[in-house]
Amino acid sequence: MAFDFNAKDIFEMAKQIERNGVKFYETAAAGVSGHAEKKFLLNLAKMEVTHEQTFADMEKELTEAESAETTFDPDNMAALYIKSLADTKVFFEKEIDTSSMKEILIAAITAEKDSIVFYLGMKDLVPGKLGSKRIDDIISEEMTHIQVLGKELMAYK
Repeated sequence: MAFDFNAKDIFEMAKQIERNGVKFYETAAAGVSGHAEKKFLLNLAKMEVTHEQTFADMEKELTEAESAETTFDPDNMAALYIKSLADTKVFFEKEIDTSSMKEILIAAITAEKDSIVFYLGMKDLVPGKLGSKRIDDIISEEMTHIQVLGKELMAYK
């Protein structure tokens, strides 16, 4: 299947990646024993939920061109393809070492960096008229996760 992506497609991927992040942080929280660590990880899961809503709100602001279908797809295969991309590129079946908060944070930072790299690559696949500049908004949101995680990781040095 070959087709141009549009900004709407990327927002759909972004929302799925956020849902995957929620699962990652909730799984990590379930495995840690410390109350403060558990609370921090659950707050990160909530941040992912907030980002999903932020991306949904941004998606509502897209122009008609940025949301236009780019291919004939009566079987909705594009949506399945988009979900598959999102599910396998970031937070994909990560082994979580919950014995160490430092290792959880490193895994989380790696996943967040992976998401930024993923979006940078996807940006090249979205023509300008289909909203490639909107991907910068997604990247900016993801960078806030790295800042929060990096600050917390510094406390474990």
